[in-house]
Amino acid sequence: MSLGGASTRRGFLAAAASISAAAGLSLLSPAAQAQLGVQSRPPQPAAAELPAERRVAIEVHARPLTSFDLRDRARTRFGALQFRSGLVLTSSFRGFGGLSALRLDSAGERFVAISDKATWFTGKIVYRGRDMVGLADVEAAPVLGPDGRSIMASRRWYDTEALAVDGGTAYIGLERVHQILKYDFGRDGVLARGEVLAVPPALRRLPSNKGVEALVAIPKGVRLGGTLLAISERGLDANGHIIGFMLGAHTGSFAIRRSDDYDISDAALLPGGDLLLLERKFSLFRGAGIRIRRLPLNKLGPGALLDGDEIFSADLGYEIDNLEGIAVHRDAEGHTILTLVSDDNFSMIQRNLLLQFALIED
Repeated sequence: MSLGGASTRRGFLAAAASISAAAGLSLLSPAAQAQLGVQSRPPQPAAAELPAERRVAIEVHARPLTSFDLRDRARTRFGALQFRSGLVLTSSFRGFGGLSALRLDSAGERFVAISDKATWFTGKIVYRGRDMVGLADVEAAPVLGPDGRSIMASRRWYDTEALAVDGGTAYIGLERVHQILKYDFGRDGVLARGEVLAVPPALRRLPSNKGVEALVAIPKGVRLGGTLLAISERGLDANGHIIGFMLGAHTGSFAIRRSDDYDISDAALLPGGDLLLLERKFSLFRGAGIRIRRLPLNKLGPGALLDGDEIFSADLGYEIDNLEGIAVHRDAEGHTILTLVSDDNFSMIQRNLLLQFALIED
């Protein structure tokens, strides 16, 4: 869903301090922001406007964030997470932004990301020691449909919010049209053509703009291996729980207990098999928040109701924005690293953030 988060450090918030809800203005949709007079960046080109070869090298600039807590810059521990480093990403390429999902290789270096405007981004995270310092070898390309044409230009399919990678296969979830596309990414990379997956009727009936927001591929060789999890942002069952679906090797629906008005923005598997949920909330009266919950995947099955403990939370007093993607890898020292990415909605008051934390197993 196209929502965003802002930080209290901006002059925008100082000017808007006359109302208590102003600190969360950027979590409104782009249309709502426009009604309130908030300017967006210039209109973004459709993916079809990329070169005929359908991919282009772009330069992405990275400004480092040396701390996460705006009120205590020496603090590094936040719940079960230890802040490592962060970057604010910008580019002169007009189509850069709207980053909705991210997946990393096992070393945490090569990445595949998608924007909600149906664009692939690939490249490499550059490190200095443990800290991220920039991006290199970044390319952009339109997400293609079965006909080899941009899904945005030819079908007006966008809101590409979810991404899973299973070996050489990639899956993309489209929120508004309630579709999932499968790609032979290992063979064709960003030039792969999407295959429309058959999905359950209940998935097609999810609410508009609250459909599939997270995809997780369970690797073969473990319990439920070969299963693709498709989790909605806020498609609710009769009991108010968030609906998810099992596709592939195992099928069925399940639910995730919703609490404290949080919606789901992404999910990822830990090396030990637990499921991490990245969640966010916004209220004009209660402000904005981000949290991560850890759910035991061994409880998953058709009809299951999953719940788990919060391991991390942050509000507008921290370097957050509209965090929509989470990826997991292990570093060379064996630490489990969580990488979060934000969607700036192509808005002047939002940022593309890349944040890394180490998971502390106490």
